[in-house]
Amino acid sequence: MEQVLQKKPAHIFIPYAVLFTALFAFLIASVNKVELKPYQTEYPQETFIAPGFELPSLSGGKIDLKDYRGKVVFINFWATWCATCKVEMPSMQKVYDQFKDRGLEMLTISVDKDQSLIQPFMEEYKLTFPVLLDPESDVAKKDYKTTGVPETFIVNKHGIIVHKAIGPRDWATDDAMAAFAQLVEQS
Repeated sequence: MEQVLQKKPAHIFIPYAVLFTALFAFLIASVNKVELKPYQTEYPQETFIAPGFELPSLSGGKIDLKDYRGKVVFINFWATWCATCKVEMPSMQKVYDQFKDRGLEMLTISVDKDQSLIQPFMEEYKLTFPVLLDPESDVAKKDYKTTGVPETFIVNKHGIIVHKAIGPRDWATDDAMAAFAQLVEQS
């Protein structure tokens, strides 16, 4: 007896494909789920308290973020090999020059593994703001959950992140300067 194979229309397989896709997506989501500990956030965002840190400075000694409570703090993660970091550095220097005596502190955190490249970079671009060292990216990756460089966090006088920028910015525009002026004048 000859068995006849019937061709089934493709549309009858659509519900099975949808079901398989949904189950597969659920499996992937459950495997990748990260449980957060109480009072811990996954990514520091605006309106979050800035994670504390203590890092060595390029000029020597250690700098602790908690020592800057009461000041506006500009935290920038960067590297000498980063082309877009080079683009935004001159505007950061303008902000630093304008507001360093008015209650703004700039803490730039280099993630360079070769620290011998940092001082020549600072001299080449005529940068005078403080540089902290995070060669293993402990603060960058573990505390601030950065995805790359440059990445910037603006912290108000109360230690709250009020702005987060991923990628380069021109920090010296009229609007940005007005925003910094407003931040340093707030109590």
